[in-house]
Amino acid sequence: MYNGKTFLAIIPARGGSKRLPNKNILLLSGKPMLLWTVESAMQSKYLDEIILSTDSDDIIKVVENYKIKTIKRPIELASDTAKTVDVVKHIIENIDKKYDFIVLLQPTSPLRTSNHIDEAIEQLIKLNADAIISVTEVDHSPLWCNILPESLSMENFISEDIKHKRSQDLPKFYRLNGAIYICKTKKLIEENTFFLKKNIYAYIMDKKSSIDIDEELDFKLAEIILKEKFLK
Repeated sequence: MYNGKTFLAIIPARGGSKRLPNKNILLLSGKPMLLWTVESAMQSKYLDEIILSTDSDDIIKVVENYKIKTIKRPIELASDTAKTVDVVKHIIENIDKKYDFIVLLQPTSPLRTSNHIDEAIEQLIKLNADAIISVTEVDHSPLWCNILPESLSMENFISEDIKHKRSQDLPKFYRLNGAIYICKTKKLIEENTFFLKKNIYAYIMDKKSSIDIDEELDFKLAEIILKEKFLK
C-alpha cells in the first residue's frame, strides 16, 4: 500500500516460448530467470500481493517456496497469441480481494529492480495518474530509419533536414521497454488495455535495466550485465 492505495502485482509466465525455449526458467546468473522478477516484487515496499499466472507445472515448482500466489491459467490463455490484458482480467475475476491498481511485471525484464517498481508507483501517486508505463531512450533515432523498397534504393531514405545533423542535435526518442505497467483497476477493465486514452504517463528507466529477453542474444547480454553488477 502507498498513500492509501493498494497494489496487486501480476507476473505472467507462460511455459512455452518459440525463440528461446523455456526462457522463464532458464538459469540466469545462477537462478531461474523468472525469480529475478519474483524477488524484486517481494522486495517492493508498496506491493500488497503478488500473483503469478502460468500454464506450467514446472514454473509453479520453481516458485513453490516463495510467498506468492499462483493461478493456473486456462488453456485458451496459454497460447502465444493470448493477450496479456486477458490474462490480467482472468486474475482480477478470480480473486476475492479488490485492489486499486494492477502492476504488471513481465519476467522477461529481469534487470528491473524493486527500486524501479517503487519509483514508478511513487510517480503514479505524485502525478495522480491512472496509468504509468516504463520506457527507455532509444539507441538510434527513428529519424535515421525508413522502409526499403524491393530495389533497395536509398534515395530520400533520410529527409534533407535530418541528413546533416549530429546525433546529439536530434530530439530524444523513447520506446516501451516492457518492464513495468501500472493501471487503475477500474480503468483497465473499462478500456481493456493498460494504454489508457487519458491521464497516462511514462516512467523512464536506464538502458541497462531495460533489457527485454526475447532471444538468446538478449539473455547473454543480461548475464554480462548481472556479472558486471556483482563484481563491483
